[in-house]
This record gives sequence, C-alpha cells and structure tokens, in this order.
Amino acid sequence: MQFQRLSLTPLNHKEFRLFLFTRVFYTMALRMVVTVIGYELFQITHDSFSIGLAGLSEFIPVFSLALYAGHVIDRSDKRSLYLKSIISYALCIAALIVLTTPAIQHQLTAKTAALLFYVVIFFSGIIRAFAGPTSNAIIAQLVPRDSLRFAASLSSTSYLTASILGHASAGFLIAGIGVNKTFYVIFFLVAMAALVVSRIGRKPVVHNNLTAKAWESVKEGLSFVFKSKILLGAISLDLFAVLFGGATALIPEFADRILQVGPVGFGWLNAAMDIGSAITIVSITFFPLLRRQGYKLLFAVAFFGICIITFGFSKIYLLSFGALLLAGMVDGVSVVVRSTVLQLTTPDEMRGRVSAVNSMFINSSNELGQFESGFTYRLLGGAVPAVVFGGCMTLVVAVITWFKAPTLRKFEY
Repeated sequence: MQFQRLSLTPLNHKEFRLFLFTRVFYTMALRMVVTVIGYELFQITHDSFSIGLAGLSEFIPVFSLALYAGHVIDRSDKRSLYLKSIISYALCIAALIVLTTPAIQHQLTAKTAALLFYVVIFFSGIIRAFAGPTSNAIIAQLVPRDSLRFAASLSSTSYLTASILGHASAGFLIAGIGVNKTFYVIFFLVAMAALVVSRIGRKPVVHNNLTAKAWESVKEGLSFVFKSKILLGAISLDLFAVLFGGATALIPEFADRILQVGPVGFGWLNAAMDIGSAITIVSITFFPLLRRQGYKLLFAVAFFGICIITFGFSKIYLLSFGALLLAGMVDGVSVVVRSTVLQLTTPDEMRGRVSAVNSMFINSSNELGQFESGFTYRLLGGAVPAVVFGGCMTLVVAVITWFKAPTLRKFEY
C-alpha cells in the first residue's frame, strides 16, 4: 500500500496533472491520424506499399531533425515550445480536413491524393521531431526528482491509454461519420491539448552552456548516450524490435483481405497492442519489476517476435487480436525499462538532447518500421510473409543481444 501511494505522488502537482491531460488529448489525436490515414490510403490505392511510403514521409524529417531539435529544446522554454508544436500540428489537421472534403476528393486522382497525404505527413514529421522529445524532457520540471520514476510510469500509462482510445475510436468514427468528419474530431482534440498546456507556467532554461554552438551541443547529447552502455543497449534493442516488428503498418490489408472485418474491427486491431501495453504498464506501476529488469527485457522482446509471427500466420480475427494484445503486453516491459532508465540517468541540462536521441532511435523507428513493412510487402509478395519475416528478425535480434550484450542482460535498477 505504501508503494502504491508513492506511485501516485506526481498527481499531487497541478502542472503534472495538466501535462497528463494534454498528453491524452494530443496522443489520441496522433493515433487517430495514423489510423485514419492508413485506412484512407489503403482505400485510395489498394496497396499496402502506400502505407509504407507514408511512414517514410514522416521518418525523414523526424530522423533528420531529431538531434538539432534536442539542441533547441535544451535552450528553450519547454512549455512554450510544446504549445507551439501542438498549434502547428493543428494546422496539419486543418490541411487534412480540406484534403478529405468530398468536393476536393472528386477532383483528385488516387496518385495525386496519396501524394498530398505524404506532403502533409512530412510536415507533421517536422513537428513531431520537436514535440515528442519536448514532452519527455518537460516532466522533470513538473515534479520533484524523487517522483520522476513514478511520473515516467504515469506518463507512459496516459500515453498508452490515449493510444488505445485513439486507435479504437478512429475505427468507430470512420464507420459512423466518415473520414472527413473524423478529422474535425481530431482537430478538436488538438485544440483542447493546446488549451490545457497553455495553463502550465513557463519553465526556466536549465542548459549549462547557452553559448555552445548547435553541433557542439548535439555532440554532447550523442556522447552521453553512447557512453551510457545500459541506456544505449535498451534504446538499440527497442529500435530493432520496433523496426522489424512493425506489423501494425499492414493491419489495413489484414483487416480488409485476410480477416475480412470492417472499420470497427480494423480500429480494434490497431488498438490491440496499446491495450496490452497499458495493462502491463499499469500493473508495473503498482507491482514494479524489482529485480533482473534487463533479463526480463530480453525475454519480453523475444516473446514480442513470437507474437508477431503468430499474427502473421493467423486467419482468425480473435487469434490475431490476441497475438497483438500479448505483443503489446510484453512491449510494455520494454517501454517501462527504457523510460525509467532515460529519466533516472539523464542530467536535467541534457534532457532535451538525450530525449531527442531517444526519439531519433525509437520514435522515428516506428515510421521506418512502417516503411520496412511496406518494402518487404512489395519484395516478398504479400502481407503475410512480410509480417512473419519481421517477427523472425525481432527474435534473431533478441538472441544476438542476449549473447553480445551481457551488461544489459544483467542490468538492474
């Protein structure tokens, strides 16, 4: 009971509560956009490779700007930067509203419509390069350091809860009111996120060398991560698991052609992994991993690969949903271990840069994994071999890491 009370202490701080509300609204919007665009692109092109190209469109700016974004974040008021990012994202949603208006759609060919989607996604990737690391870096300025571990878990829980609601509700909304009106709902969520974060006070800049040039500042962040073998190992392992195990990119095809379910079933499949991760993270918040976290992390990644392989072969909706649910549950272990290591090992003055390196490795790997899925889909001739290949590669990465990274395997915090 004492530990359970401690795990909720960050909620005693008003600004952290506001941050959680912002995170829920904004993350719901992000996940709904991913789901709706994936669905719409497949309906327009009838080709999963187009979804892979959408991932590449977002990966390029996220990866290219990540390190520079970290430099900017550490030299900026994080609250103001986060607010500007959310407002900028609202403009991207407004563009998607216009693009999916029936009158506009009728005037566009499938190729032109897909290309315009890629352009909007590219600009949203620029915004995400700054918004993602900022949301991680600001936590340390909202709660005392002795509450950081619990704040990280609550932040992850709110993120995954919002992901579930975003993925699942997008499917229901597509079925009920259509793609265009769904983007109006998303715009409302982004506006709410901007309104809530505006109530958080401005934050002081804690960078210890404001006169440092951008490249020198970036090198400091990279150097810190590469010298921290545990942090580097956890990030790298998660990167390859996400890169090769990105089965969610091909869910539109599985839902439409293999499992033959409508938008609602598609939405639930999209939400399955997030539901599983949320179950794990909530459980770990109250019943933490007390020992051998590195050992459990490696087993979790290996089991993740097995779940992805199962999803690839499945032709039964409930089995497919269950495989993704279990994949999300074990992925939750990775999320908790990595986010805890990130928060506990990073000095305050470097949080923006280290979060940006983490974003470059992890967040951009989601988009690159989406492209990898689309590429292997085209290369191997179908969604099933592409997903099975990704699951097998994830399993191989876990086995190699077990033997090549004993420090990570034996890691405890």
